[in-house]
Amino acid sequence: MLYKQYDQEALNNQYNNRLQVPGHAVHTETWERLSRQTEKEYFSINNIAYGELSRERLDIYPSSKPRSKTLVFIHGGYWRNMDKNLFHFVAKAFHQYNITTVLVTYPLAPQASIGQAVSSCRKALTWVQENISQFNGDAGALYIAGHSAGGHLAVMMMTEDEKYPTPEIKGVCSMSGLFNLVPIQLSAINETLQMDKAMALQNSPVYLLPLVNCPLLLTVGANETEEYKEQSDELYKNWKEKISIQLLQLKRMNHYSIIEGLLNNDSLLHQKVCELMGI
Repeated sequence: MLYKQYDQEALNNQYNNRLQVPGHAVHTETWERLSRQTEKEYFSINNIAYGELSRERLDIYPSSKPRSKTLVFIHGGYWRNMDKNLFHFVAKAFHQYNITTVLVTYPLAPQASIGQAVSSCRKALTWVQENISQFNGDAGALYIAGHSAGGHLAVMMMTEDEKYPTPEIKGVCSMSGLFNLVPIQLSAINETLQMDKAMALQNSPVYLLPLVNCPLLLTVGANETEEYKEQSDELYKNWKEKISIQLLQLKRMNHYSIIEGLLNNDSLLHQKVCELMGI
């Protein structure tokens, strides 16, 4: 066996979300439609540079009230595709609560390593803390959410990095996140990522300590693969004695539909994120 009980094909299948959800294109089309609607409904400032690289850009939907709580969203795509533009609907989900929403784009593989993606997100977070007051945000009330690879990057913001100051984060939500990159490094996905074992370990939260002591909400869909569920289980077990952490398995949700729950005020995910942000 290559990893746990999985041979190469089985491991590849565990991390092939498109294979698991044949109707995945319907979800991404929905995200696109909802995001373009959001752009029309609400004011935003787009493609603000937080660094020198071409993909070091962010979009901001300012709250109408000064010193508003701020949600930073990091998109997924296995660190190799997608963009902040596809997820503007996240801002729509929390506009009703006077939340300033920031959507971050970062460099992608194979041009950039996972380590570079992590560093860029740290850079974005530093920029937000220094500048968000100009957009009616409060640097002292900063929350982070991420989906899939973005869930990994969100949690990595809670770990230590000598190059960047410790962020003042009040809470983190990871949806369908990846926290042990060892099986990723062994899977077909690594053909693009080009991780070696050392980089996989250096960027795996399950092998790191949380430096930021804030609440962490881990969510995963009940209809996701066993490996995705175990990714969240492993982080929960490793960190539960160190910080306040909650693990939720959301019924009837798959890897794509889970994030859509943010838009439904009656969904458990929406309610838990509101609880995390104290709204």
